[in-house]
Amino acid sequence: MKDKVIISCAVTGSIHTPTMSDALPVTPSEIAEQAIEAAEAGAAILHLHARDPRDGRPSADPALFMEFLPRIRQGCDAICNITTGGSLTMTVEQRLAAPLLASPEMCSLNMGSMNFALYPMADRYRQWKHDWEEPYLRESDDYIFRNTFRDIGKIAHALGDAHDVKFEHECYDVGHLYNLAHCIDRGFFKPPVFIQFIFGILGGIGAEVDNLLFMKRTADRLFGQDYHWSVLGAGRHQMPLATQAALMGGHVRVGLEDNLNIAQGRLASSNAEQVRKVRAIIEDLGLEIATADEARARLGLKGGDKVAF
Repeated sequence: MKDKVIISCAVTGSIHTPTMSDALPVTPSEIAEQAIEAAEAGAAILHLHARDPRDGRPSADPALFMEFLPRIRQGCDAICNITTGGSLTMTVEQRLAAPLLASPEMCSLNMGSMNFALYPMADRYRQWKHDWEEPYLRESDDYIFRNTFRDIGKIAHALGDAHDVKFEHECYDVGHLYNLAHCIDRGFFKPPVFIQFIFGILGGIGAEVDNLLFMKRTADRLFGQDYHWSVLGAGRHQMPLATQAALMGGHVRVGLEDNLNIAQGRLASSNAEQVRKVRAIIEDLGLEIATADEARARLGLKGGDKVAF
């Protein structure tokens, strides 16, 4: 596993809206189909949100998750990583509902409260498929994405202690790394931890290689050898930062949650297209991708036979 790269694919998320791309999966069937295709293309981890199939708005409804999670498990052996971030407008209780029901191997966990601004995207569009989309984006100039230490502790206890869930610790800025170190000191998490360095979200750290180096050096000081790391570059920064991460010995995340394009000015046709592209980059660098079972072993997950879907 020394040189093997774990590919995560974030299938739909809660940032982009249906107007932005016809390829964005909305219904449970679309989410399941695209997730399975991404796994077949080489994604070992599938990061999953749900959407209301009627209009594509983000949803925390556990019933919607349970419409696609069993299909994904039956269709591939990838690790299902369920969001606990949900969307900016959801309460912590709403964000916990689906993971508590599904008891997955892995969940995402945001490591600090922050401004999380989507509103500049609204200026790119003049017509909308659904009336919720424009207000959802424009009102984000007043959103605070809440992840207090109490929230983090609550999620860690409810899922980590009770369900043996491991976390993808999403760190949008260097302070989030210190938050994670503090939470480890408090006993919320046991090393080694899996950290997702996130770059390019308005409200978080910028998408620059210098910032990646800074985040990596900071994590080395805080966690030593007791962590694994991956990189998420938002929008046009997706593939350049994924390439840099692979060169530095890290793992990568792609998917339509993070970037709707496959090249400048060209929308991706699917999540699988992005996975195939980053896989080609990784293999052209002389590296190998990890299988789902290799990723499970590397990250110390409980196994797909111990989930509740």
